[in-house]
Amino acid sequence: MSELIDVPRGLTGVVAAETAIGDVDGEAGMYHYRGIPAVDLARERTFEDVWHLLVVGELPDATTRASFLDLVAQAAAHPAVDRVVETVVARTDDPLTALRAAWPLLASARGTRPLYDLDERGRLDDAIAFAAVAPRVIAAVARGADPGPTGPVVSGYLAALTGIHPDPAHERALTAYLIAAMDHGFNASTFTARVIASTGAGMAACLTGALGALSGPLHGGAPARSLESLDRAGDDPESWIRAELAAGRRLMGFGHAVYRTTDPRSALLRAVAESFGGPRVAQALAFQGTAERLLAQHKPDRPLHANVEFYAAVVMEECGIPPEMFTPTFALARTVGWTAHILEQARDPKIIRPSARYVGRAPA
Repeated sequence: MSELIDVPRGLTGVVAAETAIGDVDGEAGMYHYRGIPAVDLARERTFEDVWHLLVVGELPDATTRASFLDLVAQAAAHPAVDRVVETVVARTDDPLTALRAAWPLLASARGTRPLYDLDERGRLDDAIAFAAVAPRVIAAVARGADPGPTGPVVSGYLAALTGIHPDPAHERALTAYLIAAMDHGFNASTFTARVIASTGAGMAACLTGALGALSGPLHGGAPARSLESLDRAGDDPESWIRAELAAGRRLMGFGHAVYRTTDPRSALLRAVAESFGGPRVAQALAFQGTAERLLAQHKPDRPLHANVEFYAAVVMEECGIPPEMFTPTFALARTVGWTAHILEQARDPKIIRPSARYVGRAPA
């Protein structure tokens, strides 16, 4: 038996693979997609532009943008999608459950083959096809009826959820959030997608596994819980936060596994929230200031700042997205990153297969 190598709990700091998709610098408080600061992309680019950057490898010019938009539109309007959406809408009112069911159903209807059996073009076609259906499935279940193909992702998604043509400021705000959330290193769901991809399984299996990881409250469930904290704290955040810390409970929306300084996504979305103004934003700003002050006293050896989930909740609420749709909306964004990582992992013939150190009862 080969020698076992002990690693930190949670694989913290362990390099499990190489990637050209992006990087997170927790000490400097920055992250990028293919060498371009992600926050700059979130401020300046469209959802589809950054989608193209992640899965194809470069930002599109006018010609490639038009071609990519056509591919996305065709994928979302594929005849099989109509049947799949109708099926899942009739059977569940939970968007994440629907999406977990929709991908395997769509794979079956399209006759999708394992990644192992596809060339690079076939894998890319699958990546685009399965990501393209996510906003349609999520919006259909939220509304209880299929809105059909909706054109550009962000405006179509907002219109489907709210029933009205989106305000340009809301469309830009949600675009910033979705781009900022597309990818963020080897988080739990992305790593799950890569593990499954390393087996040669199909795109739907990889995405379904990743979505299962994202559904956990310590991963994709935090935005809604951050908003609950604001509601419970009311006008007296200091008393509520002190009570939570005294009880040993985690303050949702604060702290991050990688960042030891301000989360750049939080700073981006805080600025977006401040552009809206209003009582909820003022409450969030006051809550953040109080929470960070008390957390510094409670854990002086570990910097804990507002993370992306805290202001993501505020921004999504301002855009008219209800709390139960926060995690599905996060999933919509992260699906793009997952597909990029699945494509990259599929090029590596080595299966991911770590070992475990047995600590149970000795054999008889």
